[in-house]
This record gives sequence, structure tokens and C-alpha cells, in this order.
Amino acid sequence: MASKKTKSGQHREINPAVTRLSAATPFQVTEAYKTVRTNLLFSLASAQSKVVLVSSALPSEGKSTTCANLAITMAQTAARVLLIDADLRKPTQHKIFKLHNGKGLSRLLVGFDTLTDALHPDVEPGLDVITAGPMPPNPSELLGSENMQVLLDNLKDHYDLILIDTPPVNVVSDALVLAGDTLGVVLVARQKQTTYDELDKALESIKFAKTNVVGVVLVDVKESVKINVHSDRR
Repeated sequence: MASKKTKSGQHREINPAVTRLSAATPFQVTEAYKTVRTNLLFSLASAQSKVVLVSSALPSEGKSTTCANLAITMAQTAARVLLIDADLRKPTQHKIFKLHNGKGLSRLLVGFDTLTDALHPDVEPGLDVITAGPMPPNPSELLGSENMQVLLDNLKDHYDLILIDTPPVNVVSDALVLAGDTLGVVLVARQKQTTYDELDKALESIKFAKTNVVGVVLVDVKESVKINVHSDRR
């Protein structure tokens, strides 16, 4: 299991066997996501940016499901929340929310789609989603482009929180090219899969990019999930 103690780590016992949150989700799972939400709200309270990246060290560690459920939970506070699937190489959010992916972020950034075309409004109360769209030949360049920055600047005026599902940090640089004007990264790790070495490597990469680690969420635990949240804002 991989996890790192933080200065203000918080722990929560849950059964994390869950995909998209719904009325049928076990109570303890819903409560665990609410704990993550509370910690994130504290971080947002004193932050200038309301954009948060969600990533992991390696693929298949639960980052997309965590991002989707955190977005749902945040929207339940009556906040206006936008979830952007920026994992242009292996998009997942359209599958989680059962949305069409023919239009989306990739086409929006090159001008093939308008924001109206790409946006799926109110997939849950208070939650809008922009899917990834077709896989482009240059994902990192698109995410690091001026068009992406202009898009985020415009969207910030309309949402209380923007969550961005990004590719694994140790595989490609896509998450880090987005990290500039954001609150930071929520890093997801999976028990019995994520190693200390891989998690340390991801944390070092985020630190090298001069970006905050907002928190580390450990998933797929049989008896409990440990939620460690810290902020190193300067």
C-alpha cells in the first residue's frame, strides 16, 4: 500500500467498493466522499484559484471514478461545479456519466466545437461535464495551449469549482502542463497496487512543477480508506 503521512492527515473508515455515487451507494462510502469534500472546501476557502486537478501516479488507480464522485458530492452543496475530462489519451468520464463523446474538449480547443456543443449541462443537479472528445494527435500541446488557458479563464466566471480529470503523472506530462493557475492536484492511490516509489515519484514531479498537492486519497481498501490532506501553499 502506498500513502504518505501529512501534517494534517484525516482518516475515515469506509468500504470503497463503488463506481458512480447514487442513492444505492452504501452510507459509509457517501460519508467518506463528504469527508474529502470538507477537506477540499477548507483548501478552497483561502485559495485564489477554484480549479483542481485530479490525477494518479499510474493508470487504473481510480482517479477518474474519484474525480466523478467528488464532483457529484461538491455539487450537492448547491455549488455550480464543472467536471472536465482532460485525459485525452484514455477518456473515462463519458462512460461514467453515460454521455456521447463525439464532441468535447479536444474539438473545442481546436475550434471545431463551441462550448455549447461540448458542454453536457446538469448531468447531476448542479454538475456540468465537458467530455474529452476524440483523441487528438497532440494531447500535451493542446492542454498546454493558450486556448486551454483562455477557456479556463472564461469558465471560472461561471462555476464555483472546476475539477479536471488528468492523465497519470508518471506516464505523461499532461497534468503538469495544466497545473499553473490551479489550486493544485488531488492524487489518488490504490491499495496493494500503488507503490511507495511510484507515489514518491509523482509527488516529486508535482513539486518540481511548483504545484501544490491538495491531498492524497487512498482507494480500494477492504476495511478502511485513509484520507490524507495537506496544503503547502506559500
